[in-house]
Amino acid sequence: MVVREGEVLKRIGKMAELFDDHSPLQLQASGTWNGQGFSLVGRLQYQYGEGTWTEWHALLADGSSAWLAEDNGAYVFSSPQPQQRELPAPEFFRIGASTAINGKPFGVASNQPVALKSAQGELPHMPELGRSFALVELRSQSAEAGGGAEVLSIDYSHTPPEVSAGRAVRLEDLQLVGLRDASSKEEKGRQFNCPSCGAALSPLLATTQSMTCSACHSLIDLSQGIGGELKHATQDEPVQPLIALGSNGTLQGVEWQVVGYQHRMGQAPTDSDEQFGWEEYLLFNTKRGFSFLVDSSEGWSMVQPATGAPVVSSNGQSASYLGTRYQLKESYNAETNFVLGEFYWQVQRGQKTSNRDYANGKSLLSMEQSAQELTWSVGGQIASDAVAQAFRLQDKKELLQRSDVKPFAAADAIWMRPDFWVFVLIVLVILSITTCSSNCDPTLQNCSGSGVRTSGASFGGFSTGGGHK
Repeated sequence: MVVREGEVLKRIGKMAELFDDHSPLQLQASGTWNGQGFSLVGRLQYQYGEGTWTEWHALLADGSSAWLAEDNGAYVFSSPQPQQRELPAPEFFRIGASTAINGKPFGVASNQPVALKSAQGELPHMPELGRSFALVELRSQSAEAGGGAEVLSIDYSHTPPEVSAGRAVRLEDLQLVGLRDASSKEEKGRQFNCPSCGAALSPLLATTQSMTCSACHSLIDLSQGIGGELKHATQDEPVQPLIALGSNGTLQGVEWQVVGYQHRMGQAPTDSDEQFGWEEYLLFNTKRGFSFLVDSSEGWSMVQPATGAPVVSSNGQSASYLGTRYQLKESYNAETNFVLGEFYWQVQRGQKTSNRDYANGKSLLSMEQSAQELTWSVGGQIASDAVAQAFRLQDKKELLQRSDVKPFAAADAIWMRPDFWVFVLIVLVILSITTCSSNCDPTLQNCSGSGVRTSGASFGGFSTGGGHK
């Protein structure tokens, strides 16, 4: 690493080795953004509590600099912004609160320490390796015409803090050339033995931060790398997913692979006896990044983390996002109690969040909040038939059916039969007994069938650019 002072170049040492995230991007790739050509000339890799992300230094045709943030297959293009007033200390920005920057309203989505991990290429200023600093992420509460919601980053590694503003983009919209020929996420040489049972394991995703052992179901922390100490937690309540890990299927015109699975429990904050469960399948696509296929008592849904910050009413009973108004359906506390597969964040058993689900017809909007992060996800319900067809599970079609099951045909006149009402009475008695139970044991019950829950992505699903973007 060398630094230029005027016309003099000085060698200042070696930079840490880049973490190979199997990105399709590389130095000297070029494209078009906002009607102006650009080339990628530098690269910074940062680390935060849930994983890593990359900032590509883009040199624009007019000689100015911009940044293309990449995190798990999602991208945000941003540029530096001048400030009209002095910015407060990072402690001022409380997760979930609203604030105004240069007269524009924003919601605080993230506030946590990050550090530079490595660098490459040409950079507009010299980064300081390894020093922790605060990074605050804000999301706009409305979208401008013709564009998505704005993302604002406040970087406290400098004095005064540096601010950049941008919007989520897709690689195909940037008309990129010079991409890497192979952008597969497979990393076949990365192998290790399970620290619990000794089984041989091979992560498929280069960005995997945690995974489970296929033999003993132990949850293993990979955040320190294969060569570091592997921490693990025993899982003794295995739950079998209906869609097998590794399955490929086409949903909404995109081919996805199932790489992870979570079983989660919800509990109403005012009623400790009311519990319900649901499942989430983590889906991956090389160009689209990650999405979630959610299986709840109210049906199947497909959701992705939202870039912007929806506007929540003063009483919390409704939320508006990109011109659509959603009504509150459920508020509850969520906890992850079983996981399988690989995840790009450090998923933990017992991970807890505070959740709100909003709906507008079949359109869904969900919020999850932890101490350091607030994420929104947006999507909609899909028919169980579409799920069965996508993953070639027609033989399990009945098991996949949820609330979209067709009602009884009138011609059958089943409600006119006495044995039907006897059956209904028996079901009501069973349900009343089940409701009184305060615990749901996934080894004995189908926990997804109790209670109500709309749908939303799990905490950690930052596929619009990670916790920082």
